Amino acid sequence: MTRTMTVRLNEALNDFVAANVGEHGTYENVSEYIRDLIRRDKNQAEQQAFDRLKAELTHAFAAPESSYAPMTAAEVIARNKA
Repeated sequence: MTRTMTVRLNEALNDFVAANVGEHGTYENVSEYIRDLIRRDKNQAEQQAFDRLKAELTHAFAAPESSYAPMTAAEVIARNKA
């Protein structure tokens, strides 16, 4: 399913988009350009979330084994809700 969105741009942004679309631009049309920008932004957000998770896991696995405590799944869920 696709949806139509309306976006208002000031003149400077409109000129920038126009320079990237059409015969001399990278994109055939504005919609293609906007979709690519959104995809890149989405990928960047996902990469940042992955990097945060990776950092947390790296920190957790670097902790001494004596700092670990056995927990049930229910205890983990309850701890994370708090």
